[in-house]
Amino acid sequence: MERKIQLALIYGSTREGRFCDKVARWAIAEIERHGAFALDVIDPAAPEFGRHALAPRIGRADGFVVVTPEYNHSYPAPLKALIDSIKKEWQAKPVAFVSYGGISGGLRAVEHLRLVFAELHAIGIRDSVSFAHARDRFDAEGGLHDPEAARQAMATMLARLAWWATALRHARAANPYEVAA
Repeated sequence: MERKIQLALIYGSTREGRFCDKVARWAIAEIERHGAFALDVIDPAAPEFGRHALAPRIGRADGFVVVTPEYNHSYPAPLKALIDSIKKEWQAKPVAFVSYGGISGGLRAVEHLRLVFAELHAIGIRDSVSFAHARDRFDAEGGLHDPEAARQAMATMLARLAWWATALRHARAANPYEVAA
């Protein structure tokens, strides 16, 4: 039997009192419910966070889910710093997105992230989950109001992510990915 897919979920916000905690907890529960993944949660706001701790965790991952808000039509600066702090560990691995925000649901942040990850030779998954008017979608305890559509979108995204993560894991094992100098 093949080992579980090593998945890193990355928090995109470090703001105090961040809404990211609610969205990430929901995403983590859905990932665990899916069952195909061994999950590593990476929170840049955590005290142990740092480049030396990050590189091996990103390197071990077969794929990623980035949970990001949209700030001023893009993604937060701490997420950019996290992404830019390493390079080769991202290569030939899939990245999926769960976004949230106001009217756009964070999709403008995701579009910017797709370009950044493409430059790093990572594969952006087309399917994503977004929460427009996110503060109205979750209750005070972090439960999602009317969760069925979001669960369906998450299930589709995770199925695509699992396919790409497995295919690329086999491809990297058979032929290591190298970027020409």
